[in-house]
Amino acid sequence: MPKDNYNGEQIIVLEGLDPVRKRPGMYIGSTGSRGLHHLIWEILDNAIDEHLAGFCTKIQVTLKADRGITISDNGRGVPVDIHPQKKIPTERVVYTVLHAGGKFDNSVYKVSGGLHGVGSSVVNALSTKMIVRIKRDGKVYEDVFEHGGHPVTKLVKGQLPAIDTCAKKNTGTSVTFYPDPEIMETTHFKADIIRKKLRETAYLNKGLELEFIDEVHGENYTFKEDLGIKSYIEYINRDVTKLQQEACYIEGSSSDIEVEVAFQYISDYTEQINSYCNCINVVDGGTLVTGFKTALTRVMNQYARELGFLKEKDDNFDGKDVRNGLTAIISIKHPDPQFEGQTKTKLGNTDARVAVEEVFSNEVQKYFDKNVEILRTILENVQKSSNARKASDKARNAVLNQLKDFDTRSKLAACSSKKAEECEVYIVEGDSAGGTVKTARNRRTQAVLPLRGKILNVEKAPLEKILANNEIRSMIASFGCGIGDDFDISKLRYDKIIILTDADVDGAHISTLLLTFFYRFMPELITEGKVYRGIPPLYKVEYTVNKAVKESENSEDFWGFTSNYGEKEEENKKGKQKKLSRYLLNDFELEKFRKNPKYKITGLQRYKGLGEMDANQLWETTLDPEKRVLAQISISDSVEADEITTMLMSTNVPPRREFIMQEAQYATVDL
Repeated sequence: MPKDNYNGEQIIVLEGLDPVRKRPGMYIGSTGSRGLHHLIWEILDNAIDEHLAGFCTKIQVTLKADRGITISDNGRGVPVDIHPQKKIPTERVVYTVLHAGGKFDNSVYKVSGGLHGVGSSVVNALSTKMIVRIKRDGKVYEDVFEHGGHPVTKLVKGQLPAIDTCAKKNTGTSVTFYPDPEIMETTHFKADIIRKKLRETAYLNKGLELEFIDEVHGENYTFKEDLGIKSYIEYINRDVTKLQQEACYIEGSSSDIEVEVAFQYISDYTEQINSYCNCINVVDGGTLVTGFKTALTRVMNQYARELGFLKEKDDNFDGKDVRNGLTAIISIKHPDPQFEGQTKTKLGNTDARVAVEEVFSNEVQKYFDKNVEILRTILENVQKSSNARKASDKARNAVLNQLKDFDTRSKLAACSSKKAEECEVYIVEGDSAGGTVKTARNRRTQAVLPLRGKILNVEKAPLEKILANNEIRSMIASFGCGIGDDFDISKLRYDKIIILTDADVDGAHISTLLLTFFYRFMPELITEGKVYRGIPPLYKVEYTVNKAVKESENSEDFWGFTSNYGEKEEENKKGKQKKLSRYLLNDFELEKFRKNPKYKITGLQRYKGLGEMDANQLWETTLDPEKRVLAQISISDSVEADEITTMLMSTNVPPRREFIMQEAQYATVDL
């Protein structure tokens, strides 16, 4: 139970790398597979920065047979001299001190991807062991850390001892680490994820050689792209019909910002724009994408009038028509990028917009002046797109107009507040779960929309059929922000759209169908961070406490539980012994709880469906904003997101079968 007195004793100060171990999600996003692989990317980014600085030509990533990871580069090698402030080897500062690095000014790295100085030390904090080996000045140095960043290598007179010698020209850094299974939900690295990342990195860094050694499966891969992002475009469009047989590549610089753009039109009404700043995939775009779109629309309309595709009285082609069938990659090198947050999903620099717009406008006109027939083919496609859009608009508007009179009262349990910033809507499966959620919710700010059965798979259906589906019509009417070209996120009635389904196969399928619909027809909901997945607990445990185990000996926290759900104490009828209970999210948390010597489990209840909880339980675990756990849906790789969505949800069966066969080994079967 909480203590009545609140004073300095309750204020906990986390020293060194303890904050990372206590709240890993703040630094790597999650403790699941995505966060696990993010550990590799943090070390890889440091090696790439050496390449961007002109000192590294090769990076080697090894998936070791013992499931560790080694990332090696032939850059300058991390400095090993004594740090003037910390009075310990600089290398040890880099790997044990948060916000320590050489990227806070431009004296060492003109451009870099890692800017916050936390990457290397965070990886160390979340590892059971890390081995850093440095070749520099003809000597080989090694520093070993264990149990979350604690150094075990003894210094000699304050210096890191050399373990060997090497040629003076032989320089570089090698980092080997083993993720901590007590913190990470999985420590199983996936070779295909690493391979895709290295291929993408090679495309973004012309001339850089990346080698992947997979000791687990006995395979080796080497990636090196002399044509850079131009080859990347052609790789993405390898299996589609192209309007341009060869992708257009443009490069230039403005105000110390280096700009590269590659684009290619295909005979499909889709748009795919991928943006990178200093080799970081800014999945939510930002100013560099805005500059590209503005320049492309202006230039194409200018040519359309010159070549007679638009008459004087005609309106300009819409930007979406200009981009239909377009695959583009924008990559810039910026000396001082301003990302939004540690996850770097959006670029905010206004000078990036100006630079991209200027470079692209100037160079693309030179390209089109030399390739007039290609330009005509593209403009014909733009004109067809415009005509098709106008015809589709009429059909869509007819359906959308019907939505104005569409009765959602029988489905939607609205909230009383009209302030979108404080409102949220729960999408639940079935009337039974919907009834429980309606009873448990806060009626002022929480709305509930029950769905009857599974919604239509939008990847397999035409627009007319999609808009005729009652469940989809209910969502469109409830959200209030339209769909497709008419979508306006400023009209969204809820700050959060929360998918809440059972923890079974059907629940997962419904979530997938909903996300496919949002991704294809309301992508801004995802990119603007409005879509969440509610995570109800899977277990409720009853337990007793071993008083012999001191609190200081039990520093482990339970993600989302100690701080959110907490524990309940109930005295038995005799008033002698307390009964304690706690909710746990998943099997990983249950296993951690079992291993903790402080607790002895006396009872265990597993919730497979929302209907197994009463209203009070559902409120305190899943609906209460102060205690619940939500997973925000985001897109980390737009290229892969598009490929996987198409593969899993379309009518093309063979690629889906192959994917399932490959991933089956990682599946958890719930019987």
